[in-house]
Amino acid sequence: MKIIGAYAVCLAFMAFSLVTEWTIDAAKARITFKTNGTFGEIKGSFSGLKATIKFDEDSPSSASIIAYIDPKTIETGISLRNKHLGEKEEFLNVSQYPLASFTSKQIQKTTTGYRAIGDMTIKGITRLIEIPFTFSKEGSGGVFKGQFTLNALDYKVGKDSRPVTLSFEIAVNK
Repeated sequence: MKIIGAYAVCLAFMAFSLVTEWTIDAAKARITFKTNGTFGEIKGSFSGLKATIKFDEDSPSSASIIAYIDPKTIETGISLRNKHLGEKEEFLNVSQYPLASFTSKQIQKTTTGYRAIGDMTIKGITRLIEIPFTFSKEGSGGVFKGQFTLNALDYKVGKDSRPVTLSFEIAVNK
């Protein structure tokens, strides 16, 4: 029995070690959002993505994603609004909460791509979410794309319950 257990551990380690670790191209990474504000739709983006992505299309259950974004990089096209959203406690309060993060717990294959299930942390509040995404190989690299919606109030962002749709396109290399 001990031999079978050791063999199983070795197989699990080998499967995990075969998962490709991808390096993101932070300059090309696009993280965008849109939501409805008091005076209409607000669109914007974040920059400065940092991530550790271990992913193999043939073995998604062995994959993992850890990603961080600096909320003070918010860009809506209006500098006063950027400052307001970043500084106010009712919004992002970047001085107290300098990072937003996602850490996967599980990655599953779906009929349309993949789904990352994990913890999203914004303003120190962590919620379990699902993020659908696709992966397209491009030469020795690839592109992860996806879109999902959060309720801003779940993370104490804003004054009322507003859906925020986040989209991403992340180029990676081996």
